[in-house]
Amino acid sequence: MPARRALLGLVLAAPVLHRAAATAPLPVVASFSILGDLLGRVGGERVAVRTIAGPDVDAHAFQPRPSDAEAIRRARLVVRNGLGFDAWLDRLTAAAGYSGPLITAAEGVTPRRLEEAGHGHSHGHSHGHSHGHSHGDQDGSDPHAWQDLRNGQQYARAIAAGLAAADPDGAEAYRRNAEALVAELATLDGWVRAQIGSVPEERRQVVTSHDAFGYFGAAYGVRFRAPQGISTESEPSAAQVAALIRLLKRERITAVFLENMANPATLRRLAAEAGVKVQGQLYADALSAAGGPAPSYVAMFRHNVGLLVPAMRGD
Repeated sequence: MPARRALLGLVLAAPVLHRAAATAPLPVVASFSILGDLLGRVGGERVAVRTIAGPDVDAHAFQPRPSDAEAIRRARLVVRNGLGFDAWLDRLTAAAGYSGPLITAAEGVTPRRLEEAGHGHSHGHSHGHSHGHSHGDQDGSDPHAWQDLRNGQQYARAIAAGLAAADPDGAEAYRRNAEALVAELATLDGWVRAQIGSVPEERRQVVTSHDAFGYFGAAYGVRFRAPQGISTESEPSAAQVAALIRLLKRERITAVFLENMANPATLRRLAAEAGVKVQGQLYADALSAAGGPAPSYVAMFRHNVGLLVPAMRGD
């Protein structure tokens, strides 16, 4: 009799277990924090997001841990930026034996070439020195495409398509979430343009730790300069720093900023020698932690623009 009761219990429990399995969130992985936020926004309650390079973590020089490989192995979808930004993810997925879908959020984005942005020319640093590293696409593309909100909209749609392929039952939910996010980013894009538009063109010059804002500059009409190249792993030469100091003095640039995941020493020295004040901290390649000023992609733009505009004006 006890055995019969146990068997009956298993039979009755089977539908409940099946429903629980069917509604369990889809395990998905994002390479870095900005993608993790966008993946969570588009996926909603249907996904459980694991971000490999989390808030305030430098994805340029990231070293994955064994637990990251395990997360990749269990994932139903992996999302990378592409354009050479997170090439370490390709090695990680190979080491983990991952054979599931791997989507590139920047797919369909028109990449900016480093030459377009003036890297190695007007920014006062040598192309051979600053970009002699593995970061960035081999064809010389700038990987920081998310710094243009129109590209952020493309990221949202690419993520929705990837999620729908991995979880067809949720395709409509992912589409709705993506379109709501796209609408929010379009509104934010208009706000950014209006804010930057309030600054006289000749004042729209900014110095940051490294060249992460090329897409922002091209989209919104701001000229960014940096002692480092596109990677935080590169070190500027004395000649590059000296050229920027001369520029700061000549152009009377007042918008000088640190970045949350870059070494501040070079920029602090540069600002001190030029006699200017560092105006604060921008978020470029990584979000802040939950209690910080930039815990989401949308909050990052609002924080950065809120600092940039008064600093460029010289308020």
